[in-house]
Amino acid sequence: MLRILRFSVLLFLLGCNSTSNVVNTDEQEIDPKEYDYTIVFGSCNDQDNPQPLWDPILAHNPDAFIWGGDNIYADTPDMEKMKEMYNFQNNVEEYQQLVNSTVMLGTWDDHDFGSNNAGKEWGKKAESQQLFLDFMNVPEDDSRRDREGVYYSQNLNAEGKTIKVILLDTRYFRDPINEGREGTILGEAQWIWLENELNNSTADYHVIMSSIQVLSRQHRFEKWANFPEEREHLLDIIVSSGIKNPIIISGDRHISEFSKMDIEGLEAPLYDFTSSGMTHVYDGFSGEPNMYREGEVIFQLSFGVLNFDFENQEVNMQMRGIENALLQETSVKF
Repeated sequence: MLRILRFSVLLFLLGCNSTSNVVNTDEQEIDPKEYDYTIVFGSCNDQDNPQPLWDPILAHNPDAFIWGGDNIYADTPDMEKMKEMYNFQNNVEEYQQLVNSTVMLGTWDDHDFGSNNAGKEWGKKAESQQLFLDFMNVPEDDSRRDREGVYYSQNLNAEGKTIKVILLDTRYFRDPINEGREGTILGEAQWIWLENELNNSTADYHVIMSSIQVLSRQHRFEKWANFPEEREHLLDIIVSSGIKNPIIISGDRHISEFSKMDIEGLEAPLYDFTSSGMTHVYDGFSGEPNMYREGEVIFQLSFGVLNFDFENQEVNMQMRGIENALLQETSVKF
């Protein structure tokens, strides 16, 4: 499918490390590029704020869109109010154009789960799950309607290749964060499911959606590193399962960044592409450590783009903003 992306972009960023393959673009014209499959994703979408990114997202003609969590900001035990918020979002005209034109996938994070930073203790999680599934247009006879948690996988097929999207639920089963740093994020049932999904996959590419960051571990906010054994187990099974060409995507942070980790047993670096802040961002951001960061932190409204080039076994990753501005990009070649 031909992706025509020709326009001028302006980036307000510091220069990137010369050893990095991240490109921070100055004002320039973007050459047209043909990709075999395009996935767009985003997170942190407050339905009460202006939503200027749907038109730029539509301009990419994405083959699939993935919600990364905080798809609405509900934070309420009142399920009627939450339903009204989902209905409001569904009635955004440009968003409906996307729903009607592409494959829609997604998971949730805390604010659409129902309570800030909540985990398994949240008393309305079963009810909010059904409203989330309604929002995602999940059929009434789907297995997700009868089990705990919104975790899910789906194969996307194009040009004889398969992209397996794995959507994790980091809320329904998560233990409270404590100083002992013990407990679980995914819970026993979801771990069994995930290991089966990975160990039995024959897909050519794997996109693993975690609402919270997996690789970055030095900041003070929610992350997989709050549960070190869980994080290590996730990375271990990505390697031991032998899956082809994995990429992690995440949200939650109201910033966007690329994190990259070289792991023994993987032929290419493992990326955690965080794209967060569709309607509001961490505009007071003044820096934080991330030993795995590649490039710069973006704290402008943005969404993420994954462009798959099957012939060259390469995935181009872009942060895009208002008026489709290219904010930062990198590529991984498998």
